[in-house]
Amino acid sequence: MYKILLNRIWGDDLKNMVSIGLLGVGVVGSGVISLIEQHQAKLAHQLGCNVHVKSALVRNPNKTRDVDAATNGTVLTTNPDDVLNDPEIDVIVEVMGGIEEAREAILKAFEAKKHVVTANKDLVALYGAELHEAAARNKCDFYYEASVAGGIPILRGITDGFASDHIEQLLGIVNGTTNYILTKMHHESVSYEDALKEAQELGFAEADPAADVEGLDAARKMAILGRLAFSTYIDLEDVDVTGIEGIELEDLQHGDNLGFTMKLIGFAKFDGKQVEVNVEPALISKDHPLADVKNEYNAVYVYGEAIGEAMFYGAGAGSMPTAAAVISDVVTVIKNMHRGVTGSQFVEPRFKKELKPVDQRFGQYYIRFHAKDEAGVFSRISSLFNEFDISFKQILQNPSKEADTAEIVVITHRSSLEKMQQALGALNKLDEVPDIKSFYKVEGDAEA
Repeated sequence: MYKILLNRIWGDDLKNMVSIGLLGVGVVGSGVISLIEQHQAKLAHQLGCNVHVKSALVRNPNKTRDVDAATNGTVLTTNPDDVLNDPEIDVIVEVMGGIEEAREAILKAFEAKKHVVTANKDLVALYGAELHEAAARNKCDFYYEASVAGGIPILRGITDGFASDHIEQLLGIVNGTTNYILTKMHHESVSYEDALKEAQELGFAEADPAADVEGLDAARKMAILGRLAFSTYIDLEDVDVTGIEGIELEDLQHGDNLGFTMKLIGFAKFDGKQVEVNVEPALISKDHPLADVKNEYNAVYVYGEAIGEAMFYGAGAGSMPTAAAVISDVVTVIKNMHRGVTGSQFVEPRFKKELKPVDQRFGQYYIRFHAKDEAGVFSRISSLFNEFDISFKQILQNPSKEADTAEIVVITHRSSLEKMQQALGALNKLDEVPDIKSFYKVEGDAEA
């Protein structure tokens, strides 16, 4: 009865089986096979047809995997053409990772008129525009919900849920590794090195964690988010990136005393003309919802002109959350196939990209430095900042470990980034200031 109803809606071309070609059967690929088989009845109810992973590209067919592909009827192959050129395969799911090999495979898939779903954030951040154009040219769908924040439906939320709204700003914790490390440092007072080691032992961080801790992973995700949210091309090189390697426990402790917690924040803002996107450690007010996002979890906070503020929260990685996002995209593709509207989702960016200069980037800032513990020194420091129209909102002064010096922590009122950089340059030249220890942006507490 259900299929009869779907035939009335979608026509008589409803397929009894949609075949999937899988590129990669690692952690996520195994999850895709498992979830499709586990939820076959639900998928058939939703779509009026069965869904099956017919074949999968692997490097070693004999390798032990989290799922027995043969038991599920999936044929393993080391030849990509067995998947990409199979006329019975309708949708290609790319979860093998890498960039150039994946790009070549996806372009071949589009040429073969196959729809593509990917979880590859690196690929989408670098070649998203090219792949969208290739998909549209071949009347194919191209979806990548799983590329940002794992199982959180943030991309669909932005493109569909905010379709009639103007998104002004995004704040995102989009890297679970760094969030886990900073959570451990903040709540257990462990060093960065010890927190990173534990993250690696638990599988949250790679043996080479550079892409995570240097902020590159988050930058790729913010480029994708900004591109969709603001309808303008944002390239990876447009994102200013600072990682968490230099964070010291003292800054987390001082931030805590002042009412803040430290997070690696992806920030994107669009005023209707100019855009700014960056990734950097920032102090978040404890009153802000992002401050409560702990451990490996991700969250994206959206500021919309009509809706106001909304937050998307959940598991940002892992086999099953990411696989669930992949299958959600597969379901969307199959529905589009039945409706005859594949290849129609790509829309040319509405706005020409114009990056906001530093004199138009505003915020509050946290600065920690050492100064000589002498009468009149702080007055001279205050006068220096006043020359750049920067005033202090909060001040802490503690004895330093070094003789005759004090450790000073300030949080400024709102200022342009340009003036702040100029003030720091002048501060660094003062004989009374031996060193500037740290400098971070403050979020969730800035004046409007």
